[in-house]
Amino acid sequence: MAQPSTLGAAGHAVIVGCGIMGCDIAALFLSGGWDVTAVEPDRDSWPSRCERVDASRRQLASDRQEHAQLTLVETVGQVDYGSVAVVIEAAPEQIELKRRLFRELDALVPSTVPIASNASALRITDIAEGCRTKHRMANLHFFMPAHLVPGVEVVRGEMTDADTCDRLADIMASLGHKPIRVARDVPGFLANRIQHALMREAWAVIDEGLASPDDVDMAVRYAFGFRYISAGPILQKELAGLDPHLMAARTIYPTLCNDDQPSALLSRLVSENKLGAKTGQGLREWPPERIRDEQARSERLLLAASRLLRDEG
Repeated sequence: MAQPSTLGAAGHAVIVGCGIMGCDIAALFLSGGWDVTAVEPDRDSWPSRCERVDASRRQLASDRQEHAQLTLVETVGQVDYGSVAVVIEAAPEQIELKRRLFRELDALVPSTVPIASNASALRITDIAEGCRTKHRMANLHFFMPAHLVPGVEVVRGEMTDADTCDRLADIMASLGHKPIRVARDVPGFLANRIQHALMREAWAVIDEGLASPDDVDMAVRYAFGFRYISAGPILQKELAGLDPHLMAARTIYPTLCNDDQPSALLSRLVSENKLGAKTGQGLREWPPERIRDEQARSERLLLAASRLLRDEG
C-alpha cells in the first residue's frame, strides 16, 4: 500500500497490532488528522481490518481526518520511523509477544519517540524488561471501544521518565481523550482496580442469591452508575457530604465480599466454556442477532454520551 501522505496531517502514529482495539485506536488518530501506519502480520485480514477502522472513523466524523491516511504493513521493520511521533503496541495480551515487540521497537524507533503498550493487565515495567530505552516506554491503556470511551490511562513504569507520560497525555488530550495519570505500575493500574472491586461484589451478590444478573446490571446502569457521567465517585460524595458516606461505610463494609479468589459462578462458567457473546452462551443465551443488536445499542449510547462530555469541554 502507498506510504501515508503528510499533507494536512497532525502527526504520524504507528499502531502495532490491528485487532478490534488497534483498529479503534487507529480510527481515533485518523479522526484527529494523524496519518497512521498499522502493523498487522495477517495480510489476508487487511480488508476486514480496514472495514473496522472505516466504520469507527465514521462514528467520529471530523473535518481533521480528511487528509489523514491509513497504511498497513506486515512487520515493525517495514515502518519508516522518520516522521513518527508516537508508537502504540496493541498486540494480544501475551507477555513474551509484547516483550519481543518492544525489543524490536527499542532498536528501530528513534530514541526521542515515546513507545506505549495498551496492555490491560501486564505491567509496562515487565514488558520493557531488558530494553535499552525503557525510560521512554509507558502504558497507554484504552477502554473498549477505544475510539468512543474518552478515558485513557497513562501509567508510569518503574523506569519511565515523567516527560514520556507528559507527552503521551498531551497527545491524548489533543485527540479529545481524557488522560488519567497513574503514578505507579501496579496490577490493574487504576480503573481496573476500581472496576474489579465492583465486579467482585457484583458476582458475590449473584452467588448469594441477593439479586439476578439483570437486576445487578440495572442497579449500576439506572441507579448509582447513571450519575457517574456527571460526577465521579469522590466528587459525588463531596457534593452530597462525606459524613453520611462514612456512616454508610461503617455499616456496609463489614458485610462486603472480601474473597481473594474469583466468584465460584464465574469460575464454573469459564470452565464450561460459557464465556458470553464470544461463545454464544454465558449467564444469557447469545445468538448472533442479539450480539449484533446489543453492540449497536451500546455503541449508539456511548457515542451520544461522548458527545455530551465533549460539549461540556
